[in-house]
Amino acid sequence: MPPPFLLSPINDAVFKMIFGDSHDIGHLTNFLKSALTIPPEDYEEVFLPDPHLMRDGWGDKLSILDVKLRTRSGKLVDIEIQLVDQPDLRERIVFYLAKMVTEQIGAGDPYRNIQRTICILITDFKLIVENTSYHNRYRLHDAASGSEFTDLLEVNTLELPKLPRNTDGSTLWDWLGFLKAKSKEEFVMLAEKNPEVKKAVAKLMTLTEDEQARMVADARDKMRWDIESRERAAKKEGHEEGREEGRGEGREERQLEIARRLLARNRPIEEIIEDTGLTLEQIQALTLH
Repeated sequence: MPPPFLLSPINDAVFKMIFGDSHDIGHLTNFLKSALTIPPEDYEEVFLPDPHLMRDGWGDKLSILDVKLRTRSGKLVDIEIQLVDQPDLRERIVFYLAKMVTEQIGAGDPYRNIQRTICILITDFKLIVENTSYHNRYRLHDAASGSEFTDLLEVNTLELPKLPRNTDGSTLWDWLGFLKAKSKEEFVMLAEKNPEVKKAVAKLMTLTEDEQARMVADARDKMRWDIESRERAAKKEGHEEGREEGRGEGREERQLEIARRLLARNRPIEEIIEDTGLTLEQIQALTLH
């Protein structure tokens, strides 16, 4: 009997199973074409340096499950999903980009060997508050004249909460709609609209029926919830009170969303209370809607 739910594509483990599979590179290249300004022929050869999904040894910290690749001409791309805002997120992205640059050359190598290095950051929260665009592209440029210094460094932010309800006609909207979708009806609608997304939906359905894939995805979810639970406990003891002031409402909404997903998976109420920190009354209220 098939599971009554589909795995979430924004679970970073599931995302890597779909877009980080070296034997099924089409989903990745079609997604990249929708987001980046790279010549199509550059995707004729895409190399994944680390195509294997780490399944063990995550330890106490939530390791980053990103997708790294190199294009035909040598451009380096790193794709990462971030579900919860972190205070040092922007600094970490800059550090990773810089590291990807320095790792390209050794002592005595000419600097001209440095290839364009790109980060795609997908967030399930609003990161760029200065505008309402769901896709922002950042490079090194002069703030006054707008002239570009170089395109060797690039950060693309894709913010799912900013995605319009109705399509804007772009293939990027289709792909982000796929990542954001929660119900089978939404996935079917996107599959009917875009044949490339349809292939990704088919793979998602296959993964959902794979017991090992579900176990990995559940482990990632549980690890993230455990970390958030420990953070809540620290806050109750008075830690980080100043920095976190005013953010309780947003965090509660995220916990309610997690509870909705767990209810859809028929998880026990006691387990949902433990994983989310919500009260029995709050969870029961969700079942009435």
